[in-house]
Amino acid sequence: MGGWAIAVHGGAGVDPDLPLQRQEEAKQLLTRVLNLGISALRSNLSAIDVVELVVRELETDPLFNSGCGSALTAKGTVEMEASIMDGPKRRCGAVSGLTTVKNPISLARLVMDKSPHSYLAFDGAEDFARQQGVEVVDNEYFITPDNIGMLKLAKEANTILFDYRIPSKGCGAGVESPLKMNGLPMSVYAPETVGCVVVDREGRCAAATSTGGLMNKMVGRIGDSPLIGAGTYACKLAGVSCTGEGEAIIRGTLAREVSAVMEYKGLGLQEAVDYVIKNRLDEGMAGLIAVSSKGEVAYGFNCNGMFRGCASENGFMEVGIWE
Repeated sequence: MGGWAIAVHGGAGVDPDLPLQRQEEAKQLLTRVLNLGISALRSNLSAIDVVELVVRELETDPLFNSGCGSALTAKGTVEMEASIMDGPKRRCGAVSGLTTVKNPISLARLVMDKSPHSYLAFDGAEDFARQQGVEVVDNEYFITPDNIGMLKLAKEANTILFDYRIPSKGCGAGVESPLKMNGLPMSVYAPETVGCVVVDREGRCAAATSTGGLMNKMVGRIGDSPLIGAGTYACKLAGVSCTGEGEAIIRGTLAREVSAVMEYKGLGLQEAVDYVIKNRLDEGMAGLIAVSSKGEVAYGFNCNGMFRGCASENGFMEVGIWE
């Protein structure tokens, strides 16, 4: 085995005019959760436990788009989703449409560990949360003043805002965005989904992803983050978490493709990531982080930048946003 490795992300497709203060806040948060994961791995916590621990921490901080600070639906509410996968036996759990569960990733873990199913959504997921005794809060807990303001901006522009905290230049009513999703206009492309991938000292891979989705999204919309094989995937070879244009990630089954080309084409981890980003996104924009059972760590994206951090047992550590 090559030792442990870990990577985290806070979204791909960053506004090039992102204020320096916010860039620094993002780097500080990524560094903090990366060090949290490193400490857990040095204490021999398993990969599946580490990805849950790290993503819970990201869900608790309102900076990125998961848990507290999640994007708002067109009705001004929060509907969160998450998934987690344990590579050795490809066990998985996913949830969607959560409105009161404080840490969606932990409910996804309970779906995997304590239910006969792999995916629960909306009222069924909320009922299961209460049966399991997880912490729940009012929907207002997840809503921030920034999000309320950005939802107003999105409605005025009649569009979906991806980077819902950073208004685009000219993103006012009557201004059509040159970017589109499924043929429909959108504004600045910078979703801020969070994710974590880990391989532990035993060579076990795991992955976890959590998000609030898109600002001004239709009620009931489900993205790639809770879809096993699209936004999240882990097996004996690798663990992968994706972020970006959810509809494109879904079409390309992006997370599964990384391990598939490793298995069927014999590519190394970074080669596989590069191949998938180049050949499986069509015209979509996205990024991903990945680890391999050999202790390797990799990432890739085809947009302006990706909030990410990665480290390995051999002493490598990086936190960055741009290429």
